[in-house]
Amino acid sequence: MSLIHKQDLTTEELQLLSSEMSKKQKSTGTTWLLWFFTGGIGGHRFYLGKTGTAVAMLLTLGGLGFWTFIDLFLLNGMIKDTNEKVENEILSEIRLLKNAKKNSIA
Repeated sequence: MSLIHKQDLTTEELQLLSSEMSKKQKSTGTTWLLWFFTGGIGGHRFYLGKTGTAVAMLLTLGGLGFWTFIDLFLLNGMIKDTNEKVENEILSEIRLLKNAKKNSIA
């Protein structure tokens, strides 16, 4: 789906997207390290912006470890989803800028 949104972007806009993604995307390595060292208190979920479930993990000590273990299998998908969300937000901002430029010219 993201490829469809990128097809009408100029080279300059694609470079802006790439630059913003490198600043805002979540690192797979960092996420896994957080899971390993702070998984029982939801550190990896805080990092990925999943504050509600992170607080729940914090209060239950990762569901007494069960939730932390389950995240072992879900973590790569959570990272991918978070980074797709970040990319879509950046694409929305680029579109808003593009429309603002069009409106100011007209």
